Order: sequence, then structure tokens, then C-alpha cells
Amino acid sequence: MICDVLELFITFFKIGAVTFGGGMAMLPILDRELVDRKKWTTSEELLDYYAISQSTPGIIAVNVATFIGFKRRRIAGGIVATLGVVTPSVIIISIIATFIANFEQFVWVQKALRGINVAVTALLVYSVIRLAKKTVRTPWQLLFFALSFVLVYFFKVHSVLIIVGAALSGILIAWAGGTLRAGTLCKEAAAGEPPVPDCHAAGGAPVADSNYAAAGEPTAGRHAEEEKQ
Repeated sequence: MICDVLELFITFFKIGAVTFGGGMAMLPILDRELVDRKKWTTSEELLDYYAISQSTPGIIAVNVATFIGFKRRRIAGGIVATLGVVTPSVIIISIIATFIANFEQFVWVQKALRGINVAVTALLVYSVIRLAKKTVRTPWQLLFFALSFVLVYFFKVHSVLIIVGAALSGILIAWAGGTLRAGTLCKEAAAGEPPVPDCHAAGGAPVADSNYAAAGEPTAGRHAEEEKQ
């Protein structure tokens, strides 16, 4: 227990210490450290954590750390992982704030910050491409992607409205698709097609064998008849 919690803190401390550019720029490092090395989560779960973190208050990196920590060691893990990822920033910012009056005047500091900004831009582009490859796979997803970009870039629509609208649209599409699929499967069962485990009778009871259902026999089907024999 203690070793696992300590490992959580050290892991997220290292991530927080070497990451620049915020939550999106952290995605490649998180993916390499948490998915490839530690095997604490999967790439799909990590993307889900990012999506949820973008839809909830707070910093993306902190929210993701909380999710991973809670998954590993519940409340204690969530607290420790969160402390681990924010501690490096607190230390560095505290040191810089002490000397902020003279800090910005150094030419080498200005050059370093410009170089960091370029590197962060590259990390953000890489993260966007990686996310797009894993999430934009269907025509609907491509439509949401293009529409969201147009609304944000050209019409300056607030990102919260984009996220809420995309979430509601995804729910409606999934619900409509599931309803249509269930109706199609039930029609196939009534026509004597091969058994379909997901199909339900009109009264809501599952149909175990479509051939028996089509013939009007009890839905227990072949298994009940075999037990009688």
C-alpha cells in the first residue's frame, strides 16, 4: 500500500517536473510513462480521462493525475498523485517569484523561454495528431471535428458549449443507432434468421432462440426442450 502510493507520487512528480505547456503537451509523456512503462492504464482510457478533464473544472494535468491515482489506490492514490504532479510547479514558481524583478531582464532567460515555446508548440501539434488518429474514425466523428473547429476558430464559440453540444450529440446518435439496430435484429428473428442474443421480444423479455420465437413457442427454446427430454 505505502510503496504503491509512494510510487504514484514519484511518478507524477517526475512528469510534473519535466513537462512544459500544460495538459495537452503532457499527453505524449503521460502515454509513454503510464501506458507503456507502468501499464497503469490504456491509451483509450487515457483519452477518456483527457476528455472528462476538459469537461470538468480545473487543470487537465491535475485532473488526469487524480483519475489515475484514484484508479490505483482510491482516495489516497488520487490525493497523492495530484500532489505529485503539482509539487514541482509550486517549487519552481516559488523560486522564480522570489527573483521575478530581475528574472525577466536576463537575455538568456528570454531566449530560453522562446525556445521552450517552440518546443511546446511541437508537442501540442504532436498531441493533436495523435488524438485525431485515435478518435476521428467515423464520418460522424469527422463531422464533429470539422464543425467544432469552425465554431471555435471562426465564430469564437465558447469551448464549454462545444463540449456540451458534442456530448449531447454523441448520446443522441448512440441512442438512435442502438434503437435502429435493435429493431432490425428483432425483424430478422421474427423472419426466422439465425438466433440473435441482443434481440428482445415485444414485451421486453429476451428471445433465446429466434426459430422458436418465430414459431410461437416459449422463449426458453431448445434448452428447455432438451431438459424435458
